[in-house]
Amino acid sequence: MPDVVTSRQGQQKPTAVVKNELTETNGEEGTTNSVPQPSDVAMEVDGSIEIPPSKTTVLRGHESEVFICAWNPTTDLLASGSGDSTARIWDMSDNSNSPNQLVLRHCIQRGGTEVPSNKDVTSLDWNCDGTLLATGSYDGYARIWTTDGQLASTLGQHKGPIFALKWNKKGNYILSAGVDKTTIIWDAASGQCTQQFSFHSAPALDVDWQTNQSFASCSTDQCIHVCKLGVDKPIKSFQGHTNEVNAIKWDPLGNLLASCSDDMTLKIWSMKQDTCVHDLQAHSKEIYTIKWSPTGPGTANPNMSLILASASFDSTVRLWDVERGHCIHTLTKHTEPVYSVAFSPDGKFLASGSFDKCVHIWSTQSGHLVHSYKGTGGIFEVCWNSRGDKVGASASDGSVFVLDLRKM
Repeated sequence: MPDVVTSRQGQQKPTAVVKNELTETNGEEGTTNSVPQPSDVAMEVDGSIEIPPSKTTVLRGHESEVFICAWNPTTDLLASGSGDSTARIWDMSDNSNSPNQLVLRHCIQRGGTEVPSNKDVTSLDWNCDGTLLATGSYDGYARIWTTDGQLASTLGQHKGPIFALKWNKKGNYILSAGVDKTTIIWDAASGQCTQQFSFHSAPALDVDWQTNQSFASCSTDQCIHVCKLGVDKPIKSFQGHTNEVNAIKWDPLGNLLASCSDDMTLKIWSMKQDTCVHDLQAHSKEIYTIKWSPTGPGTANPNMSLILASASFDSTVRLWDVERGHCIHTLTKHTEPVYSVAFSPDGKFLASGSFDKCVHIWSTQSGHLVHSYKGTGGIFEVCWNSRGDKVGASASDGSVFVLDLRKM
């Protein structure tokens, strides 16, 4: 790991903490699970819940941990990013029995030649129409690729690892966060840095667009800033967390901002006030990530209420009613840290992935476990395709797999 990262024990999670934390705590996490809930008693997953091998495609090719995966929004292409300094695009459309993989090698210029960067790919995101894939790497570069695996542009302005990057909805800008304490808005067409924001006093860990021109960022400095293109200081800052802020997400309408932290709390913020709207305290360990449901007013599923999911190192996932600020369901079947959660496009299901090697799929209404699959490595990321009939997952042993939920 870069010295700049090791200088701070327990740097950002997709890679560094995973690499030192999981080796330290693996195996102990399960023992700290608090008093068993009634739902814990029937831990045996029955045959109807277990996803059979016939419904699973395991994709092999990566030579190291696979930290991230994301479905193309318009086709069944699954992208994955790994510690082997490659991203890959897998064609999961039905006509391919042995899925084709495109290898996107992350190289840097050295002595006039292209050499592998040997650095982890930490983040990736498809643009809204699925024509371009952006990746962020520990080598400090963001890159844009076409769906046929060609490198379209290299974005170089960060000094050190990139931890997160996102396209805006319109697809004309990319936003990135780095160890160099800055966030950058890039012009996707030219690959040039449009504006660099230097308001954090420590590495920036996550970013999320609020509109096509405004965004929030969070950092190990415990602060959250909301910034806007063309404005040279934050238009809003939120303080209240007492440890590093791991992830931030705007709700589907961009009204509420959720944040989660190593301080074991989840906070909801509004642009209308300085203090948090809700301070949700229930997890007993660090909260690694959060996701909003694609439901509620203004979404494709307006008749379902908006909920927030949080995934924690305490091995649980919690579903929250954000309007009232209370926990609706605690999902307790995992036995190790939970790194990823993802809602199905209709909001009826939630997938969760944990270092216990399991992907669980839950009903968001009842909180019951619906499907379950145990892979061969700790799960870093889970994601749904746009139709909501396939779940992709990436794992610590280099595997990527796809669960086909049709006719389940």
